[in-house]
Amino acid sequence: MKTARLLMRPHRLDDFDAMAAMWADPRVVEFITGTPSTREQTWARLLRYAGSWAMMDYGYWAVEDRASGAFLGEVGFADYHRNIEPSLDGMPELGWVLAAHAHGNGYATEAVRAAIVWGQEHFHRDSRIACIVAPQHQASIRVAEKCGFTLLAETTYLNAPVLVYRRSLM
Repeated sequence: MKTARLLMRPHRLDDFDAMAAMWADPRVVEFITGTPSTREQTWARLLRYAGSWAMMDYGYWAVEDRASGAFLGEVGFADYHRNIEPSLDGMPELGWVLAAHAHGNGYATEAVRAAIVWGQEHFHRDSRIACIVAPQHQASIRVAEKCGFTLLAETTYLNAPVLVYRRSLM
């Protein structure tokens, strides 16, 4: 899938080093897990991405710069079966993460908008999708709101406060 500046494509094994560097960066994970990932954890994530596509017919894409081919991050849909209230059962969860060198360029908004268009073409038109954002992550809150998500609830997940957003695909 292409946008003006991005190529969103299936992950490849040769993405692993760039993924490992991104997920090990404290600036990247500050509002996601708070803890940098090990190479082993990132390897499991890469395999989980492939498995999601095989089992669910949706998942995460690697995001790269069309001009340079540089790995910029990841965006996509997941079903994490989270133990969260309100429940997200039946709502694909849209997530995004960018390498620190890609922050502040509008890439997340561009990629999330493209993922939503993909969702409109592949999920039921009356479907709703969700995203979860840490309340202090102002950049991701702006992305969610610019992409049509509205706040559904302030809640907790894994003993941390989170904002649950949702939007219709119509």
